[in-house]
Amino acid sequence: MREQERKTTWMTWLGMHLLFVVYSMSTVISRKIGGAELFSREFLWGYFLIFLCLGIYALGWQQVLKSVSLSQAFANKAVTVIWGLFWGWTLFGEHITLPRLAGAALIIAGVLLFARDEAETEGKVGAR
Repeated sequence: MREQERKTTWMTWLGMHLLFVVYSMSTVISRKIGGAELFSREFLWGYFLIFLCLGIYALGWQQVLKSVSLSQAFANKAVTVIWGLFWGWTLFGEHITLPRLAGAALIIAGVLLFARDEAETEGKVGAR
């Protein structure tokens, strides 16, 4: 793979995972405004931020799908579970328990196995 292609691939994957951070922030905002009074300033501001996050994510997702296969993109989307654990721990003081860590590890292992299999399959198809 040429250096420019490698850089483009790396930037695409980085951009995709930054989009997952933005996507996961919409759930953080949702939890923050969960107790707000309906149509209060906090409620409306929170919903605006949620729609902004989801809009950025939707536009970015379309760009990612131009460069990454749909199956790989959706497999990587599973890392939002990891971000959920992180945000819960850092922002809400939730405990990260062994079952939660085990679940996160299984998700990461599944994504890595899928990505490896997908890369091998693409390599075999391209070699024909």
